[in-house]
Amino acid sequence: MTQSGILEGVRVVDMTSVVFGPYATQILADLGADVIKVEAPGGDQFRYSGKPAKSRGMSPGFMALNRNKRSIKLDLKLDEDRVIMADLLKTADIFIHNVRLGAIEKLGFGPDQVQAVKDDLIYIHCVGFGSDGPYDGLQAYDDVIQAASGTATLAGRVDGKGEARYLPSLIADKVAGLHGAQAALAAYIHKLRTGESQFVEVPMFEAFTQFMLAEHLGGLTFDPPNAEVCYARQIDPDRQPFPTANGYISIVPYTPDSWRTVFDVLGDPGFLEQPGLQTVKEQFFNQHRLYQRLAELTPNRTTADWTERFRAARIPCMPVRDMAEILEDPHLKTTGFFTRREHPSEGGWYDMKSPVRYSASTTSRHIPPPRIGEHSDQIRAELGASKEQKS
Repeated sequence: MTQSGILEGVRVVDMTSVVFGPYATQILADLGADVIKVEAPGGDQFRYSGKPAKSRGMSPGFMALNRNKRSIKLDLKLDEDRVIMADLLKTADIFIHNVRLGAIEKLGFGPDQVQAVKDDLIYIHCVGFGSDGPYDGLQAYDDVIQAASGTATLAGRVDGKGEARYLPSLIADKVAGLHGAQAALAAYIHKLRTGESQFVEVPMFEAFTQFMLAEHLGGLTFDPPNAEVCYARQIDPDRQPFPTANGYISIVPYTPDSWRTVFDVLGDPGFLEQPGLQTVKEQFFNQHRLYQRLAELTPNRTTADWTERFRAARIPCMPVRDMAEILEDPHLKTTGFFTRREHPSEGGWYDMKSPVRYSASTTSRHIPPPRIGEHSDQIRAELGASKEQKS
């Protein structure tokens, strides 16, 4: 059977920038949608973020978030480009953007205005904060959302210093991007079933707060609260990668039986016979002692030695790998996660494939991340041809 993309034939007009929106639309693009990235003359600002870039406007971050898309350059302050934008929307199934509603309404592309252009178009608005709350309209970036959601306090809870620090990842943007893709797909399924389009708002603050509090709401889940906030296991200061003779290793003994196996492998089988560690309940409330003893014993062997021993004992473990080594990971190399490709302007680059596997469809498209407006002429020609066919 010939495989095709799940969203083949679906057109997405993408007027998002930076990370949140582009992450969402790349998921749709990988699934086969024709994602047309509408860029102002200066382009997506994430084109210029991060170093090093081989050429201006093609940053590594932009390259990682914009494959399988076509780019058209439009200045929506110009009447003629607004006409092209309207023509483009008439051909689309989904319109997604992260522009403030007030600003996009001035350009002529607010929800009601677009409804008048194409009444069955799904309209996805990526926002920082939900429009039904007092933060509506505030600017939102990943750091801001980490602060507002309480996430920036977690590292301080772990090390006991109480200092606020950001997680070293654009995690709020990417989590919100997952919600954006899910929202677009759900709205499209609804349209297939009912013929009804809709306006969808995807707020980063609410999406990320839900994500983080899935485990960390803790005792505040109940009314009245029966314990403190946070999942204790995740903020235990002793729950860290363990040092080895030549690096670090992650070891996760998750069940009572596995703890006994771990200490057998470590060569200290009698450790759990000590007072306060003999029952499951005692081990739970004294888990810091277990972690501390682990950290005392793991420096006795190399990372590779411990990895072999713990895997043989069926204890979950993994060497701690430096991010610079990730291209050489044997599992990712075998699965073809990274593919070296040739970009028309950037030369050799590494592409990461969609992580989800489908038995009856494909995510193997290979459109390289576009330069600003690279496909403008092509898309304008398609729109012109479409107009001629309708006339």
